[in-house]
Amino acid sequence: MKLFRIFRLTFYAVFITSLALGYFIYINTLSKPLENREMTLIIPQGVGISWLANHLEKQGVIDNRYVFRAYTWLNMRNVNIKAGEYTLVDVDNIQDLVAKVDQGKVIQYAITLVEGKTFKEYVSQLKSQKTLIDELGEMSNAQIMRKLGSPGKNPEGLFAPQTYFFQKGDTDLDLLKQAHDRLNVVLEQAWENRSEEVQVKSAYELLILASIIEKETGAAHERPLISGVFTNRLRIGMKLQTDPTVIYGMGERYKGNIRRRDLTTDTEYNTYTRYGLPPTPIAMPGEAAIYAAANPEKTDALYFVGKGDGTHQFSKTLKEHNNAVIKYQLGGKPRKFSSNPEKG
Repeated sequence: MKLFRIFRLTFYAVFITSLALGYFIYINTLSKPLENREMTLIIPQGVGISWLANHLEKQGVIDNRYVFRAYTWLNMRNVNIKAGEYTLVDVDNIQDLVAKVDQGKVIQYAITLVEGKTFKEYVSQLKSQKTLIDELGEMSNAQIMRKLGSPGKNPEGLFAPQTYFFQKGDTDLDLLKQAHDRLNVVLEQAWENRSEEVQVKSAYELLILASIIEKETGAAHERPLISGVFTNRLRIGMKLQTDPTVIYGMGERYKGNIRRRDLTTDTEYNTYTRYGLPPTPIAMPGEAAIYAAANPEKTDALYFVGKGDGTHQFSKTLKEHNNAVIKYQLGGKPRKFSSNPEKG
């Protein structure tokens, strides 16, 4: 009996000592800073705490996978590990790490789609992003628009320029969908709140006009005024005569400058040979250009010419315009040009 009592006391002592030691290891491990925090943690779909604990121990981030599992069991039984790519540089300990993967704070990447670029340039930019999965592949424009839920539409102009954020596992098509949805929202709002001065007949025509304004504008504050000039021309049935439409219509033939024969060679985008708007946008207009198209500034001007510093000289008459061309484009030396067949 005495021997049994000694055995029982010894057992209790060992048990209590083990609990104390285990608790000490547990607390010490929890408070210990993580190691190898420069690594990128990639969590695949469908894994659980056991996988994560084993993986972190193998990678040298934590010392004891059992402590990791014990912490989640005791404190976060409903932890929901989100798949994705995580940085650990801002994580100090196990508690922070578990909270981060539970909240899904994955690494965010950014890409900026710039105003005035074409759809072809957007696709090329997206394909160059190694972090994005290439879902576009060799899809045609028609196939892409079908995938985005807009079958039969020309993609030019239908994607909103801005900075977009994505994470590992997203596709280039996912990002295009974001940009397309954003454009639809912006265009609908602009069309619903358009000025009575607007001369176009639909939201899509407004988008076409906005794309021309985007390409013609070097100084942001001039967008409403340039919109006013084009609105005046549309009102009186005057050709828009804007170089960016000619360049777009030339396609691969454009080599950096426009010659006189380019202005007189008819294409469906040549606003020197055809009246009204071209059939599609010629670039991706930003929100400011769309707003300017919907809210043209009231002006008597029918012409504008670049001053060489990104701004323009606006004129009411052809004579004033020709003088401005001579001053700002020809160095003050009168000679023949498209709108001035005789020397000034």
